[in-house]
Amino acid sequence: MTSPDIDYPALFAAAPNAYLVLDADLRILAVNDAHLRATKQRREDVVGRFLTDVFPDNPSAPDGGAGAIDEAVRRVFATGQPDTLAVQRYDIPSPGRPAVFEERWWSVELAPVTSPDGALTCVLLRLEELTRLVRYLRQRQDTGEPGMDDRGPEAELFARAEELQRLNAELKRDNLRERQIALRLQESMLHSPDLAHHPEIAVRYLPATGVLNVCGDWYDVTDVGPGRFAAAVGDVVGHGLGAAAVMGMLRSALSAVMRAEVGPGRALGILGMYAASVEGGLASTVVKVVVDTETHELRYSSAGHLPPVLLHPDGSFGMLDKATDPPLATRPEQRPRIEARMVYHPGDTLVMYTDGLVERRGEDITTGIDRLTSVLTEHRRHDPEHLADELLTRLGVANGAPDDVALLVMRL
Repeated sequence: MTSPDIDYPALFAAAPNAYLVLDADLRILAVNDAHLRATKQRREDVVGRFLTDVFPDNPSAPDGGAGAIDEAVRRVFATGQPDTLAVQRYDIPSPGRPAVFEERWWSVELAPVTSPDGALTCVLLRLEELTRLVRYLRQRQDTGEPGMDDRGPEAELFARAEELQRLNAELKRDNLRERQIALRLQESMLHSPDLAHHPEIAVRYLPATGVLNVCGDWYDVTDVGPGRFAAAVGDVVGHGLGAAAVMGMLRSALSAVMRAEVGPGRALGILGMYAASVEGGLASTVVKVVVDTETHELRYSSAGHLPPVLLHPDGSFGMLDKATDPPLATRPEQRPRIEARMVYHPGDTLVMYTDGLVERRGEDITTGIDRLTSVLTEHRRHDPEHLADELLTRLGVANGAPDDVALLVMRL
């Protein structure tokens, strides 16, 4: 027996529970009929507007409203994980009387929604209204009806829900502290003192969704002599603290070697020997480019990394793909790696990145690189900071992706 084709928009519209779809800015993308009935709203007054505009906070109920929903949605976008608000007060304006609010209580479940390429696009909210239950239990408490002192089933349910909400709030505060500590650790590990000498360079780092703010992607900028500096982008296999620790060791080792004014090919050869002695260093990738601002020459070498793009002001571009060797520590013997050179012109833009920016599940990597160069060509007149942000947005990773992202955009 074959399964019938399912009309998913009709299924969403007919669902008996209230559903709401929000983007990262809390803009309402879709709403089903049950939600419209529960909130006494019209679809044309809801879809496309911000949640806080449609359902503003009740000033007399500071413990609820959009603030809690806002935090929950942002947690889902930050972590890629579902979330729950066990018992949440969220009052709604009375129809035709926006200054008058109706007290409402809800149970809210939030689920991340991803596109076929794995990018988190929106959050689906399922709302179960608990207003009648809360009022019923409150009335029984106020009237002292039998059973409340014995913690009857309804009171037990309400008490457990309140306790769960309190525990959830404490857990989320703990998780937020952990993420903040992890982010400070990552920022410290990615600190490049020489980057301050190069205002023409913009850098971005995004951890993979669903992990702490520490991962194995990295960037670095190092002054290596008069009129010359080096830029590197690398990727360690894996996510989390283990990958971040390996990243820190490899990044520091390469920076130290480059400061000895060693060419990029020899530097990656030395780094390969070091990576072979580091647990977790196997198959790490890195590309190093030395920029000579006097001769306008790029000297580069790559250990299994995706090729940087040299974008010209007229929209044409070249790929730094003539010096690619295997990833680090994958050779039985280590030796200097191949190098190549490319001339640039003032006003060109060099873009270095990790695979999380362009790689998508079920898609050839060249498709992702073509998408990258298309965005670069279209927005070539942007300064590095704006171009970096445009790349993250247009390539669908500004709110996180399944893999880490490191990005370096340099105006030459």
